[in-house]
Amino acid sequence: MNKAKWLSLSLILMLTLALSACGASNNGNAGANEGGAAASNAAVNAAANAGSEAAPSGEVTLKHKLGEATVTANPQKVVVFDFGALDTLDALGLEANVAGVPAKNLPPYLEKYSSKENVGGLKEPDFEKVNSIKPDLIIISGRQQDSYEEFAKIAPTLFVELDQSNYFESFSSNVNTLAGLFGKEADAQAKLDDIQAAVGSASAKAGESGKKGLIVLTAGGKMSAYGVGSRFGIIHDALGVEAVDPSLKVETHGQSVTSEFIAEKNPGYLFVIDRDAALGEGDNAKGVIDNELVNKTDAAKDGKIVYLSPQYWYLSGGGLISVAEMVKEVEAAL
Repeated sequence: MNKAKWLSLSLILMLTLALSACGASNNGNAGANEGGAAASNAAVNAAANAGSEAAPSGEVTLKHKLGEATVTANPQKVVVFDFGALDTLDALGLEANVAGVPAKNLPPYLEKYSSKENVGGLKEPDFEKVNSIKPDLIIISGRQQDSYEEFAKIAPTLFVELDQSNYFESFSSNVNTLAGLFGKEADAQAKLDDIQAAVGSASAKAGESGKKGLIVLTAGGKMSAYGVGSRFGIIHDALGVEAVDPSLKVETHGQSVTSEFIAEKNPGYLFVIDRDAALGEGDNAKGVIDNELVNKTDAAKDGKIVYLSPQYWYLSGGGLISVAEMVKEVEAAL
């Protein structure tokens, strides 16, 4: 996706949200964006204050995959379970607005949020603690999806997700939704532009290299491979690294593979994500990958076995900070 398309998407999103907000005043309906969340009043206020970065006011209706949330713009107490959303808020200078996080699983780069209220685990929320905070907004994602109704009883709840088949479009949409809530559109767009420039650079390098790649996740001594359209598929889909095996199934937990599989496919790049390290259970990926079979591959011979940072790739992703770092890591490997 080139820069012109990126900018056009953002402009279309802004105009669509503004028109939807106008319709809402007459019909009681609010607009929805491509990433599963839309900010109607925020878009109108942002347009009225273009260039000023003034905080919006009034109520904002956010439509998403699981329902909708009506929240007062510029919410002061936000409970955040999605680390991508958290790092976007952090990148936009909104640390003070975050009231609670699942402290146990915080990625190291977001460690400063451990001083906030601890609202349980990613898959085991502490609903009593969340309720005691009396949040203005709760942000959740896939790991908390089954608890949406319970969250919604406490406060307006926004479900954010990434469309793996349109990763950067949905990522940009989620960023713009959050930015619109706080009047941070210009700041967000500048950061999105920087990321898009890095994406273009990485894609160009991937094309020049001519090497094909394979992505594997290690966990408990085993490996799963991820391909085009998967949760880590942006390496292929957006960053231009051709998949050594385009037939890999798109599954949440990847396709189970062995060292023999890797040796047979012989990737030029082998991208490795260590789930155990992400969860604080030790750095075990090298013990799985470093063996006679894998060491015969072109990736090993050329020094192109790349251990990606699990805090960005496994724990978070989808935020302004994490996506920028993910693109940077891949580009450096190329």
